[in-house]
Amino acid sequence: MSILNVEHLSHGFGDRVIFEDVSFRLLKGEHIGLVGANGEGKSTFMNIVTGKRQPDEGKVEWARHVRAGYLDQHTVLEPGMTIYDVLRSAFAWLFDLEARMNEICEALGEADPDEMENMLAELGEIQEMLDAHDFYMIDTKVDEVAQALGLLSLGMEHDVTDLSGGQRTKVLLAKLLLEKPDILLLDEPTNYLDEAHIVWLKRYLQEYENAFVLISHDIPFLNEVVNLIYHMENKKLTRYVGDYYHFQEVYAMQKAQVEAAYKRQQQEISELKDFVARNKARVATRNMAMSRQKKLDNMELIELAAERPKPEFNFKVGRAPGRIIFETHDLVIGYDEPLSVPLNLSMERGKKIALVGANGIGKTTLLKSILGLVPPVSGRAELGDNLLIGYFEQEGDYNNATTCIDEIWNEFPAMPQYEVRAALAKCGLTTKHIESQVRVLSGGEQAKVRLCKLINRESNILLLDEPTNHLDADAKDELKRALLAYKGSILLICHEPEFYRDVVDEVWDCTKWTNRIV
Repeated sequence: MSILNVEHLSHGFGDRVIFEDVSFRLLKGEHIGLVGANGEGKSTFMNIVTGKRQPDEGKVEWARHVRAGYLDQHTVLEPGMTIYDVLRSAFAWLFDLEARMNEICEALGEADPDEMENMLAELGEIQEMLDAHDFYMIDTKVDEVAQALGLLSLGMEHDVTDLSGGQRTKVLLAKLLLEKPDILLLDEPTNYLDEAHIVWLKRYLQEYENAFVLISHDIPFLNEVVNLIYHMENKKLTRYVGDYYHFQEVYAMQKAQVEAAYKRQQQEISELKDFVARNKARVATRNMAMSRQKKLDNMELIELAAERPKPEFNFKVGRAPGRIIFETHDLVIGYDEPLSVPLNLSMERGKKIALVGANGIGKTTLLKSILGLVPPVSGRAELGDNLLIGYFEQEGDYNNATTCIDEIWNEFPAMPQYEVRAALAKCGLTTKHIESQVRVLSGGEQAKVRLCKLINRESNILLLDEPTNHLDADAKDELKRALLAYKGSILLICHEPEFYRDVVDEVWDCTKWTNRIV
């Protein structure tokens, strides 16, 4: 049974075409991975099928009575609600049924026999519905999912407006999973989850009975939960049966076949053109030449797909710093309340360290406290001498109306425009991206703009807060290579062991220092 049909969909931003004549069909129970490089239109596609954005052309049709739940990269929450309020709102329709049941019970005393019979019938239907959906177990369900995603440690009465971006996303993900819609639409759900919560979500999706469409650049995670791949590339959407690794094999084989056919055709075209040129003027061979020209004119040309620019990250290393990068003295991090025990940490020149642990325990706050961006609750942090700090924040400004060119120019005003363009191109951005406003780019493209700032300034210590979030596979691989080659020091927050294991020589488990229950 088809849940969603998309036919002949086309869309673009200005003169930049995102996809063209795309068709898609989702069947009940399918577990789909939607993959492709940054900027290919995956999030835009999700926004169109959910009605958040209207396509330029084409048709989107949902089956009747289908409930779709969508978690996107930039979702926000309404102020004034607690975590508990948001999670219970997943069952709003059941609470509405309970309210209706209470109304009927109050009205029964004044009803005549016929009305009473109808009321009792409705009451029975409502009670069956509530029982079928485990209405009286709602609090248990809420606690179970909240525990699994690390929300109980934040405090269920915590106002959602005080949460970090990652914590808000986890609240929305928990609400979505509690709703159990007929189809889950998930856009990079692992970006804000630590390793333990990713394991839980993986198991949940593996056992999920309904359909889902998942956008993710976390390949090991993706590969274990999907059974179909839809690949978005060069304005097209192509379906592959199987997991991500099988898709890679088939895609590589198809690409090689097309390239071989293209070379054969180009050779044939060259030989036909040469024959026509040599023989069209001679009476004896003119007819043969015209025949070959006709073959040339009618030939259906094979076109190779345009290759996307591969990113190239090379960090500039400045002069050597002092022996000590930073030291903390009984440092207690936090905002209104402490997040840690007193910390006495130090980092020496040349070290490459990963900070790991559950979300919300203060990894980002620790980085910002070391940099002096967040004042400590008590204690102090001291930076070493001659530091040239390169700092990559977890998220940028999604409402940034500056163009990519101006964004880099503002950072490096002495840089000529051709150098700005070349620097952005080296980070994997095309001409159309470079001239676009930052806010219209995908999360991965925005991350590449921020990395462009970082690699074009000399540094001897890199502080990186979840730099792999939103980056596609090619960009992740290149960033990993660049960090391995970097001669300075690195302090890295990352939730992907496959990325940081080879890069760092020490792992600091922040759960040992936190005051939060994890």
